[in-house]
Amino acid sequence: MADSPLTEAIMTQVIRSGAFLQQCWSVHPLCVTVKRVTEENAVVLLCSSCKSAHYLNIATVTAIASSAQQAAVEVASRDEPPGEDYLKACVTAHAASLTLREMDVFQDLVRLRCADCRRLYDVTVSVFETRQK
Repeated sequence: MADSPLTEAIMTQVIRSGAFLQQCWSVHPLCVTVKRVTEENAVVLLCSSCKSAHYLNIATVTAIASSAQQAAVEVASRDEPPGEDYLKACVTAHAASLTLREMDVFQDLVRLRCADCRRLYDVTVSVFETRQK
């Protein structure tokens, strides 16, 4: 018998702590992938191993170009779009290339890296949420 959407919604557990993402990532780092940025301005990470969805509500995003990119665009830095815009464009264009590289739950910081555009994204997180079934 299949679960109804109501039963499924009731059984979903929401945990508001970065410790669950940190534990998930430390145990199986290759299984945690960036899926999307929501309209509510949260980065969604999914873990294929434990089937958890981690929502990181964004406070700020700093986009850091690779050293080669920085040298090429140093003059144009005044016209740089906000880091959030870079991250959203990157997730839309090549989410599969984004990986979680570092995190610090004490400072509410997460670092993502894109293999395609070679940017680092330092995300200050206002709220960590892990949703488990």
